[in-house]
Amino acid sequence: MADLAHALTQILGGDAARQIGRQLGADDSTTRTAISAALPVLLGALARNSASRDGADALHGALARDHDGSILDDVGSFLNDPQGGPGAGILRHVLGTRQPVAEQALAKASGLDSAGATKLLTMLAPLVLGALGRAQRRDGLDAGGLAGMLGRESEGLGQTAPGLMGMVTRLLDQDQDGSVVDELGGVLGKLFGGR
Repeated sequence: MADLAHALTQILGGDAARQIGRQLGADDSTTRTAISAALPVLLGALARNSASRDGADALHGALARDHDGSILDDVGSFLNDPQGGPGAGILRHVLGTRQPVAEQALAKASGLDSAGATKLLTMLAPLVLGALGRAQRRDGLDAGGLAGMLGRESEGLGQTAPGLMGMVTRLLDQDQDGSVVDELGGVLGKLFGGR
């Protein structure tokens, strides 16, 4: 598994996963499946956005200003009131017009309803940016270095789950005709045991 996705999976295991499940009204298995499916969607979107110089500069600036990684020091407190955080705004920037399709696909793959999928992505987005911000500071990454790290992360996920990352790429690139939802949901369901 890619380094950042692996680190986030560790952070979001155990108590954090149970806390997320309570927020979603979902059992442990559904919650773990949903988290495992949502992280590649968010990381894939960030990698795609940072592939352009302007996108990389914008992400680098946002991380430097607003996401120093301190959110990861007390994930439990954040998860007590995640809807009060910046997640909804982050999703609009990261997923753009693809947000509804991503939410539908995540819901189909995980067994969450549409509202639960939206809520999960809203919870995870600030944590993903916190992990990126921490890595940016730790490694002294400029915009190009950040884009390179996200590219490697996406490649790593592509090696461990090639079908999933192929579908994520198509989800983010395709016109909104809805046809990718069934396909992505099927791939995520097979990979993560969704229904």
